[in-house]
Amino acid sequence: MDLYTRHDEVPILSKRQASVKANYYNHVQIALKKLGPKIRFRIPKLKHLDLILQKDAWIVVDIVLNDMPIIAWTEFNTEHRENLHEPIQCELRTWHVAAAMVRDRTLEAMEVMLGEALGDDLTLDKNVLPFSKD
Repeated sequence: MDLYTRHDEVPILSKRQASVKANYYNHVQIALKKLGPKIRFRIPKLKHLDLILQKDAWIVVDIVLNDMPIIAWTEFNTEHRENLHEPIQCELRTWHVAAAMVRDRTLEAMEVMLGEALGDDLTLDKNVLPFSKD
């Protein structure tokens, strides 16, 4: 399975520093470990858009325009990460003026789709031992 690279090849309309919720980042990392290095799914109610999840980037592509990138989260700053609950800093790249309109809907759909694909495997606390009540 070839990784998607057009988000690094096509000129960007804009880019800025952003962050993603820790649970979004954590769930994607679990899914990539369980399902493979590249996950792709349709974004519900956005018929012509797909979301591609890879370790280095999450990219929304327009399938009608031969997978042209629309928006992408890249450059995840996880170096020296000491927790699992704080937001992850990243770079938000856009290629379309209306990219912001699909940003939040994409992340919400991603959570639903990953939840369906992984079921109980999405839980992070399987190996956590409970404290004694005594």
